[in-house]
Amino acid sequence: MPDAPIKDQLTSDHAELYDTLVARRYFAKFDRISGHLGRVAAELEAEGRLSRTEARLLGGYLRAVAATFRALSHKYLMTGRDGAARLTIDRHESGFPVAQELMTMAVDAQQAARHLGGMPSETELKDRMVRQIVGDLTLPTALQFALSQRYYYEALAAGGIFWARNDPDAQWLSNRGARRQYLVHWAVWDAQVNLPVVYLMDLEDSGRKPLPTDEYRWPQVQAALMAQAIGGLKLLTIATGFDKDFADLHPVRLRRVILGPMYSASFTLQSGPISQVLEGAKAAEGQDWALVWTIEDLISDREEEVKEGWFTSWLRQVYRLDPLAGAELGATRQDRMIILPERPYQVLVEQDPKGLQGLRKFVVGAGGRLIPTL
Repeated sequence: MPDAPIKDQLTSDHAELYDTLVARRYFAKFDRISGHLGRVAAELEAEGRLSRTEARLLGGYLRAVAATFRALSHKYLMTGRDGAARLTIDRHESGFPVAQELMTMAVDAQQAARHLGGMPSETELKDRMVRQIVGDLTLPTALQFALSQRYYYEALAAGGIFWARNDPDAQWLSNRGARRQYLVHWAVWDAQVNLPVVYLMDLEDSGRKPLPTDEYRWPQVQAALMAQAIGGLKLLTIATGFDKDFADLHPVRLRRVILGPMYSASFTLQSGPISQVLEGAKAAEGQDWALVWTIEDLISDREEEVKEGWFTSWLRQVYRLDPLAGAELGATRQDRMIILPERPYQVLVEQDPKGLQGLRKFVVGAGGRLIPTL
């Protein structure tokens, strides 16, 4: 019984999309939004805020998020009909599907081949639909559902999905003296906030063997990073803990990219200035949204030699913290951006709410053109 209030708190903001048209509008909205995210990453690269390698890796995660939504759109294509399943989203400070949806997808993916092997082919299902429509003069709802599930399992089998856990991988960058430089990246669908989160770590390796081929260190590194991939942990906590645990690995920079929340007058509950902006915009369907993108950055200022016992000493990173937010932020800097269509942006400029003044704006113009603003 004591756990009930905690469970209620975690799920009170969850909502099911119970209607067919509502679910399809939701997925159509995210299909449009995800198409703009890659252009934001490209703009950040052009400005020098992301390297080419970083932009490429981040772009891969953004495409994976889009693939996840496409797979879910197939799964829930028949929502609201004949007892079909319903998508659950977090409608407060998220707008994304809850993490449980991603966990279920991972289980489904393990059985995708078996499901596909027991299903009629796409051609056969479509042929049966035509025969039912022409011969029986009835809607082939059951066959439509079967085809949607086939598309879902095909999407899972094809891969390229943003899973609940996307384990660390290492991209070699260069050698600097006796150290090898890597960009280590991993991602999670954070269950605390129900948002996709990407981590990028600039790591210097002074070990004997290259890290990705070190059968002793690499599994430990992967496990340690995934265990710390929690939104509630500050970057400073993650980096300093990693620095202490691995004497010959030196995390000189750590970034966290948080994709979301997505705000929409149609699907989410919002308060504060963003609520007033969306209400004032009264934008057309498909234009009533805004997505926040946050980048937290922790940079090493220098290395210091720290004694461990009587005869041993190790090099430790000393991180530069934001001069104002300091330890409360646990990072060197934090950049928040907001992506939104023209009509909500016009209202945002007119209202100029204090709570949104510090955010970088990216405006989606006519034809999907992305317009960065100061």
